[in-house]
Amino acid sequence: MSDRSLGDKLIESVPVPMCVIDEKGKVTHANHLIGSVFLYDEIIGIDFFQLTGIKYAELAVASDAGKFLTTKKNGKIFRVLANREYDMKEGHFFVFFNDITELESVRTAYNDEKVCVAVVRIDNYDEMIASTPPDMRMQLSSQIDKTIRKWAANLNASLINNKEDEYNIYFHHYYLDKITSGKFAILDEVRQIETEADFPVSLSIGVGVGGDNIRETEEEGDAALELALGRGGDQAVVKQKNQTDYYGGRMQTVEKSNKGKSRVITHLLKQLIDETEQIFIMGHSNPDTDAFGSALGMFRVCKTCGRDPYIVLNEVSESLQVVYQQAAENPEYTFINSERAIQLADENSLLIIVDTHRPSYLECRELLELVGKIAIIDHHRKAADAIPNADLHYIEAYASSASELVAEILQYTGPKRVLRKLEAEALLGGIFIDTNRFAVKTGVRTFEAAAWLRRCGADTTEVKRFFQTDMDIFRVRAKGIASAVFHSNGVATSICEGENQEAQIINSQIADELLNIKGVKAAFVAGRNAEGKTVVSARSLGAINVQVIMEKMGGGGHLTTAGAQLPDKSPEEVLDMVKELVNERK
Repeated sequence: MSDRSLGDKLIESVPVPMCVIDEKGKVTHANHLIGSVFLYDEIIGIDFFQLTGIKYAELAVASDAGKFLTTKKNGKIFRVLANREYDMKEGHFFVFFNDITELESVRTAYNDEKVCVAVVRIDNYDEMIASTPPDMRMQLSSQIDKTIRKWAANLNASLINNKEDEYNIYFHHYYLDKITSGKFAILDEVRQIETEADFPVSLSIGVGVGGDNIRETEEEGDAALELALGRGGDQAVVKQKNQTDYYGGRMQTVEKSNKGKSRVITHLLKQLIDETEQIFIMGHSNPDTDAFGSALGMFRVCKTCGRDPYIVLNEVSESLQVVYQQAAENPEYTFINSERAIQLADENSLLIIVDTHRPSYLECRELLELVGKIAIIDHHRKAADAIPNADLHYIEAYASSASELVAEILQYTGPKRVLRKLEAEALLGGIFIDTNRFAVKTGVRTFEAAAWLRRCGADTTEVKRFFQTDMDIFRVRAKGIASAVFHSNGVATSICEGENQEAQIINSQIADELLNIKGVKAAFVAGRNAEGKTVVSARSLGAINVQVIMEKMGGGGHLTTAGAQLPDKSPEEVLDMVKELVNERK
C-alpha cells in the first residue's frame, strides 16, 4: 500500500472534520467530515486562509502555543486546532475542527441573562424643584418619572425607586448593546422636558456589569454613578471590571448656586489640617497658573490653622516664572522638590492635592504611598483612574478652576483679609487662565470669587503681567494660527512647529484664537514639548465634547477645554487620530 493511500486512510479515521495544508496554504488532504465545515464538493487545492479568514501567522502562533482559534462557517461555530509536526515538510499543518455551536449558544444565553444594574440619578433635583412653581412641581416630577419608567420597560427591567431623585434598574445583559449602541438616548429624551428652571433636566447613570453576584454588580453601578457625577452629570458611565465607557456629557455642567458644600468641605479640611503637624501641598507636573495659585491659596489655609506647609515643586515653566519668582523671594513660602518631599514624608503627614486627581499627573506620585492622609481639590471631570481612598474629595466639574474652589474655601477659613496680595493675584490668575479671560466655563460663582479676590488686593494689571510672553513665543503662536487647517465639520487643526518648552500653553493659546474664527466649533492643536513628547490642546464652543475625545487619547479635561500627551506619536499622527475620533462622535 502506498504512503499516500495509507495517509488518506489515517485522515479518514479521524472522528472530527480535518484537513492538511501545505506551506502555501493550499489544502492537500481532507476527510469526508470536512463537508460539515465547508459547503464545497471539493476543497483540495483551495487556499485554506481564504476559506476560513484565518491568517497564517495566527495559525502558526496558535499551533506553537497549543491554543485554539475560532471560526464561523456554514451557520456553525468551530474551534480550530492546528498541529505542526516538525517531521513533516516545513510549513505543513494538520487542522482539526470541533463543532462548538451548541456550547456557544449556551454560553451566549448565559451571558445574555446576567443581571446588569443601572443606578439613575436626576441631576440638581432639589434646585430644579425649588425653581418650579408649586402647582407645577408634581407635573414635572411625574413627567421625569414616566420617562425613566418607560425606558426601563423597554428593557424589560425591574425598577426600584430608592429616593425621589434616584432609581435602581435591573436588566439582562442582552439589552446592554441596545442602550450603548443608542448612546443612552434617554439622556436626550429627558433634556427635552420643559422646566421653569434656568437649566434643563439631566440624568447621571451608572451601569454595573459583570459582577460575580448582584451585590457586586450593584457596587459597580454605584461606583459608575459616582464617576458620572464627578464628571459633571448629564452622562452615563458603564463600568466593568477592566473597562469603563462614557456616553453623553454634551451639556455644560450646571453650576450649583448653594455654597453649603464649600462650608462643609472647609470644616472637614480644617479638621484634617488641625490633626496633622506636617503638610505637603502639590499640584500636577509642569504646573500652570491655576495649579500654582491653588497651591498658594492652600498654603494660606494651612497658615491660618497654625501650620507651616511645604509646597512640592520640581520645575517652573517660563509662563510661571514671574509669579514664582515673587513667591520664591518671600521667606514665608517653603518650596521643596520631590526628592526632599520623599525624605520628609511619613504616615503622619497630610498631602493636599490641587488641580488634578489622577496619580499619573502628579508632581511626585511617590508621596501617595508615604503619607497617611490625602485631600483632593480639583475641577476636572472625574476620571476612571482617580486617586482612590482619599480622606477628602472636593472634585467639582462645574467650577471654572481649582483657584475658584480654593477662593471659596478661603472665604470660610478665617478673617476677611486672610489672603496676601500675591496669593490673591495668583488665584485670580488661575481663574483668568482657565476661563480664557472669563470667556468660557464661567458662572456666577466664578465672578463672585474673582470679586472677592479683587477685594483682597489682587491687581488685575499685575495679573496680566503674569501672562506676558517673549517675542519668540509670539512668533511661534502666530505661525500656528496662520497654518491652521479648517475642515468642513467645523473643526480646525494646527501643528505647532519645533520643540517648545511651553508647548502645552502655546497650543492652548492657538486653539483659543482659532475659536474666534467664524464657523469653527472646535480646535485641536498639537506640538512637541522640550522633551520631544507630543502634546495636544483641544478647545470647543460646546457643540463638540473635546473632553471625551481627549480621554480616548489618554488625557482629559472639560466639555470645552481638554488636552492630552502622546509621547509615542508625532503631531501629524495625533491630529489624524483626532479627525477619526471626531467623525466617530457624530
